[in-house]
Amino acid sequence: MARGTKRKASRKQKEEKHEEEVKEEQKLEEEGEKRDEEGEEKQEEPKKAPKRAKRVKASNSEVEPEYFPDKRNLEDLWKEVFPVGTEWDQLDSVYQYNWNFSNLEDAFDEGGELHGKRVYLFGSTEPQMVPFKEQQKIICIPVVVAVVSPFAPSDKIGINSVQRETEEIIPMKRMKMDWVPYIPLENRDTQVERLKSEIFILRCTQRRTALRHLKLDRVKKFEYCLPYFYQPLKEDELEQSTIVQILYPVDPKPVFCEFDWEFDELEEFTDKLIEEEELSSDQKDAFKDFVKEKVREAKKANREAREARKKALEEMSAETKAAFENMKFYKFYPTGTPDSPDVSSVKSPFINRYYGKAHRVF
Repeated sequence: MARGTKRKASRKQKEEKHEEEVKEEQKLEEEGEKRDEEGEEKQEEPKKAPKRAKRVKASNSEVEPEYFPDKRNLEDLWKEVFPVGTEWDQLDSVYQYNWNFSNLEDAFDEGGELHGKRVYLFGSTEPQMVPFKEQQKIICIPVVVAVVSPFAPSDKIGINSVQRETEEIIPMKRMKMDWVPYIPLENRDTQVERLKSEIFILRCTQRRTALRHLKLDRVKKFEYCLPYFYQPLKEDELEQSTIVQILYPVDPKPVFCEFDWEFDELEEFTDKLIEEEELSSDQKDAFKDFVKEKVREAKKANREAREARKKALEEMSAETKAAFENMKFYKFYPTGTPDSPDVSSVKSPFINRYYGKAHRVF
């Protein structure tokens, strides 16, 4: 029994020894492969070295070194401003050209229109037919509007379009828009709280990737947005208007027209629509009642607007009134460059129906 046990123990020792030898061989094999790889890399290096040395020598004697211009301090300012009202699927086309807004940057330099002033910037786009590389193209031209004011010109957005029956004036935050301080490139490493920013931009935080989760009407609202502004020192055109938009719902086709209560006589106006077959004769009385109601609503709205403006002026401080009197609007188009379309022939002072015209166009 003792000899049998001894034989088993010796067999087990041999097996363990064999396993150790196998492991040792594997280890040596792996180390060998690693040395081979390192050897190949070392062999390749001398081959590459002369080529690199040769290129360096050639560049010193034949090719001039390439220099990259330093980034301008306000170079990305126009891109940081959200182009309000631009269709989402057109945004990429706006940035496909190398637009240059050095005129906007220069305006903040000493001697410029915006130097040392508190400025609020918002963007928009204007589709125009302009020349580019010997072709006429319809291009979405980016535009930046600068409002010189000691306070934000408005915290509201107007939503309106031909397709929408009514106009909405809502807080801009409901459309994920707000005025935020712009930080120039040289100050990007500084905490925002320590900066006394005098440049504020209108920014939108709505992510394009999240649009697919929104209802179509909500998506379209962004495209119908217009930066809103109300000038209490100047009577609004709507307060003076005597025209009402009529959209009379009737089958088979609604009646759409404008009625001026100062110049149009309702009976004649209605008879003409019947004569032109825009309105059936059996709808005459109902149509007239509908128009009368719309006129009453419009007159009431005009009266309330005048009263609200009068009250606002009475409660307004002298400082705020002076700010509205001295408020200035400047409109900036891209400057001409060889690799961007020429927009010099399509510049316009008109901003939108709320802001009216710019005091100066660049």
